[in-house]
Amino acid sequence: MTTPSSMFSARLVVPAIGDAFRKLAPRALVKNPVLFTTAVVALLLSVLLVAGREPLPLGFQLQLIAWLWLTVLFGTFAEALAEGRGRAQAASLRAAKSELTARLPDGRVVPASQLRKGAEVVVRTGDLIPADGEVIAGVASVNEAAITGESAPVIREAGGDRSAVTAGTRVISDEIRVRVTQEPGQGFLDRMIALVEGAERQKTPNEIALTILLVGLTIVFLIAVATIPAFARFAGGAIPVAVLAALLITLIPTTIAALLSAIGIAGMDRLVRFNVLAKSGRAVEAAGDIDVLLLDKTGTITVGDRQAAEFRPVAGVEARMLAEAALLASLADETPEGRSVVVLAREAHGLSLEGLPAGAEVIPFTAQTRISGVRSAAGLVQKGAVDAILRANPQAAAAPQAAELRRISEEIARCGQTPLAVARDGRLLGIVALKDVVKAGVRDRFAQLRRMGIRTVMITGDNPLTAAAIAAEAGVDDFLAEATPEDKLALIRREQQGGRLVAMCGDGTNDAPALAQADVGVAMNTGTQAAREAGNMVDLDSDPTKLIEIVGLGKQLLMTRGALTTFSVANDVAKYFAIIPAMFVALYPGLGVLNVMGLASPESAILSAIVFNALIIPALVPLALRGVTYRPMAAGPLLARNLAVYGLGGLIAPFVGIKLIDLAVTGLHLV
Repeated sequence: MTTPSSMFSARLVVPAIGDAFRKLAPRALVKNPVLFTTAVVALLLSVLLVAGREPLPLGFQLQLIAWLWLTVLFGTFAEALAEGRGRAQAASLRAAKSELTARLPDGRVVPASQLRKGAEVVVRTGDLIPADGEVIAGVASVNEAAITGESAPVIREAGGDRSAVTAGTRVISDEIRVRVTQEPGQGFLDRMIALVEGAERQKTPNEIALTILLVGLTIVFLIAVATIPAFARFAGGAIPVAVLAALLITLIPTTIAALLSAIGIAGMDRLVRFNVLAKSGRAVEAAGDIDVLLLDKTGTITVGDRQAAEFRPVAGVEARMLAEAALLASLADETPEGRSVVVLAREAHGLSLEGLPAGAEVIPFTAQTRISGVRSAAGLVQKGAVDAILRANPQAAAAPQAAELRRISEEIARCGQTPLAVARDGRLLGIVALKDVVKAGVRDRFAQLRRMGIRTVMITGDNPLTAAAIAAEAGVDDFLAEATPEDKLALIRREQQGGRLVAMCGDGTNDAPALAQADVGVAMNTGTQAAREAGNMVDLDSDPTKLIEIVGLGKQLLMTRGALTTFSVANDVAKYFAIIPAMFVALYPGLGVLNVMGLASPESAILSAIVFNALIIPALVPLALRGVTYRPMAAGPLLARNLAVYGLGGLIAPFVGIKLIDLAVTGLHLV
C-alpha cells in the first residue's frame, strides 16, 4: 500500500491548510468544545476591537486576536493533516476499484456496479475480480498487491478457508467462478477507503471520557475567570476583557484538545501502514491492553494446507484397500486436504478412479460430526477424526482393530501430524496421516508476546496429542484441542469473566463467532468472508503474529494520548506564572515576586503566553502523528518515565519558551 513519503510534504500540507479553514465552520468546530470556546473568545475580542471598547493599545489587541485565531487554526490543521494522510493512503485503494467489469456465466460483460449479492461471475487469467465474494469453483493465483502491497500471488480456491476474494485484485493464472457476497458500495474495499480516510472514525470510550474531562475543566476555568472582575473591583481596579480572555485561554487545556482528534486518526493510520485494517478505534485501544491471545491453528499458526503424507492400515488390511476407500471418500472433497488424499492415493498406489459411482450420496463434513464420506450401492465409506469414526461405528469400536487404530493415531499425533481414520461399512481400515507445516518464525514471535505479558493459546480441532506436538513446535503457552465453535466461545467468555481482555486470530467460517465475541478479533485476509466480517480488524498480510505490532500500536496510541495530556496540563501550570503576576501586579505590587521568569512588562507577559500557547500546538503535531515510542516494560517504570519526560518537560518548556518569546517581543518593540 503506498504511503506519503513525508509527514509535511506539499501534497499533504496544502490541502490541510484549506481544510483547516473549512473546519472553522461552527457545525464542525463545536465537535471540539475547547477549540470552539477559543474561537468564541477570539470572535468576542474581534467585536470589542471594532467597537473600540477596550482600554488597551490597538497593536496589542490585534496581536492578541491574531494569535487566538491561530490557536484555533493550528488545532484544525492538526486534524486536517491527519485526515489528509489517510486520504493519501486511500488513493491506491480507490484506483484499484475504478471501472471494474464482470463476466457473467453466459458470457455477457456488465459493469461491476450492476452486480447484486448472490450473483455469480467468471474470472479468467488477467481479469480483475469485480466484487467481494467466495470462490465456488476452480482454483487460481491472485495478485492482491492493490490491498496488501505484496506482489507475491496467493492461492484462492473453492472449499476450505481460502475461498474469499476481494474486488480490485487480479487473477494471474487459471479461472475461478465467484459468488458475490456484498451489495454494491458495501464491499471490503469500499469500507477500507472510508475507514482509512477517517470518514467513519468514531471516538473511542477513552477519547470520549477525556473530551468530557476537558469540557469540565473549561467550564470550571470559565467560572473562575468570570469571578475575577469582582475581586478587581473590590481592590479598587479593573481588568480589561482582553486580559481576562488571555487568562482563560491559557488556563483551559487547548494543547491536548487541539491534538486529541489527530492522535486518534493517526493511530488508525499507523495500523494501516502495517497492513492491518481496524474497523474501529475501540479495537486499537483494546489491543493495547489485551492479556490473552487465542489463535486458530490452521491457516494462522500453520500454513493451512495439510497434505496427506502416508497411509497406515490396521492389521489384516492392505494399504491399497485403505487408499481406495480414502480416495472414494475424498473425490467430492474440495478442501486442500481432500485433494491431497486423492493425489497420494493415485501416486502411491496407481489408483485410477476418476469419479463417484452413479447415484452416490456425498456426506458433507460438519464441525459437529467431524466426518465426511460417500454412500453408494457399493457401501458406506467414512473418513474423519478417530474418535468421531469410532463413535459412528460402535461395533467396530469394540473390535481388536480399534486398539490398533488408536495406537497408530497416537504415533502419528506424537509426530505433530493429524490422523484421519477411514472405515468402510463399519470396518476400520486404518489412518491417513495429514502433515501440518508451522509457519516460519512463529516461535520467536510468540516468545516476544510472552515477554509482553500476553498468554498465547492455540485452538484446534485436532486431538490432544497432535495439538500438544504442534503447540510445542510453535511455542504457544497453551492449547485447546478438539475444539468446536461452541468451545471457542466458551473459552473466550471464561477469560473475559475473569477480567481479562481477549484477542482472537482466525481465518475460517467456524472462527466467526469467536472473532465476534473477542475484545479484539483479527481476521486473516486469506480467510473466508464470514471471518472478515466478524472480526474488528483484518490483517492484510495474514500473519497471526502481526498482533505483536497491533499490541504495540495500541499501547503507543494510549501512551501518546496520555503523554500529551500530561504535557498539556503541566504546560498550563507553568503558564500561570506568566499570566497571573501580569494581571494583578498593578493592583497587588507584591505579586511581582511571582514573576520568576523576569518578563519585561505585563503586556509582554500576556502576549508571550498566548503566542507560546499557539505555537506549542504545531510543534507537537509530529509527535501526535508519529506517536510516542513504545518500549515493552512494566506499568510502573513506564508511568515514571512518562511523568519524568512529559510531566517535567511540560513544566520546563513554557518557562524557556515564554522567556524567549518575551525577549523577541520586547526586542522587536511589539508591545
